[in-house]
Parts: sequence; C-alpha cells; structure tokens
Amino acid sequence: MTDQRPQYGELATPEEQRRAAGLPPLSEMAPPPPPVTPLPSSVEAAGPKRAHPVDRFATIGLLAYGLVNIVITGLSYLDLPQVMNQTMDILGIEGEFTNFAQGRVWGTVAAIVLAVGWAITAALSIRRLRSGRLAWWVPIVGAAVTMGVVTACIAVPMMNDPAFVSYLTSVAK
Repeated sequence: MTDQRPQYGELATPEEQRRAAGLPPLSEMAPPPPPVTPLPSSVEAAGPKRAHPVDRFATIGLLAYGLVNIVITGLSYLDLPQVMNQTMDILGIEGEFTNFAQGRVWGTVAAIVLAVGWAITAALSIRRLRSGRLAWWVPIVGAAVTMGVVTACIAVPMMNDPAFVSYLTSVAK
C-alpha cells in the first residue's frame, strides 16, 4: 500500500498544509491588527528640506573661484622670495628680500595651508548643501579664516627680512 497523502505541499491546499502542520485553519484565525504607524510631524510631512537653487549656485561658484585662487596663489607662494620682492616694489620699499631660507619654508607652509583650508571649506559646504541648509556663507568664512592663517605664515619671513624691518623703522620715526 502506498501513501497517497501529498508530499511537501505538492498537491495540498493551504488548509491541508496548515492542518498537517498542526496549525488552526485560516477561518478560525482573527485578522492581525493593523500596523501602528506614528503620525508624521510637520517637518517630516513636508519631506526633506531642499536648499534654494541660488544658494547652491552661489556656494558652488564661490568654491570654484576659491579653487582657482588657491591654485594660482599656492603656486606663487612656492617661490615666496620672488613674491616678496614684487610686494616690496609695490610698497615702495628699497632693497630686496634676502630671507630666502625662511621664505621658501614659510611659502610652502602657506601653500599647504591654502589647500587644506579650501578642502575643509569645500567639505563643510557640501555637507550643508546635502542636508538642505544654507551654505553660501561657508566659503566666505572659510576663505577669511584660511587667509588669516596664510597671512601669519607669510608675515614670519617678511618680519625677519632686514630690508623690510629697516623700512618699518624708518616709517615709524
């Protein structure tokens, strides 16, 4: 005699499968309660905030301008003695920049500070843009802070140059 019962649900109906598994029939089961979903707050109901298109355009434009600026300025700072000679000529200072050793070191530091400052500013700006917050002011503040640090780096060799120090003492008299 062979077993005619369905094997593994081949021919069995869902009711027969439940009965074979020892479960109550579907007709006896109560429907599950509807899932509880919290009511969205007014912020969530509005969806994610999107930055204004003008803000996005201004932020990206300022970052692009800053990138061009740091590439050109950073490359010129790698030859800081030449930049200092040009600056002294513009200011009407007689003599030449002679503090070459410090000029090369601090010029390289200034170029690195420019690049790192721009990278941090770009990262913060992009982060604010992605979160939907205003970001146009971040490149401006980033440029101001970075230029403050770069100015301090450039001032070190300039204040130690004999021609520049003699000019300052002659003006102070």
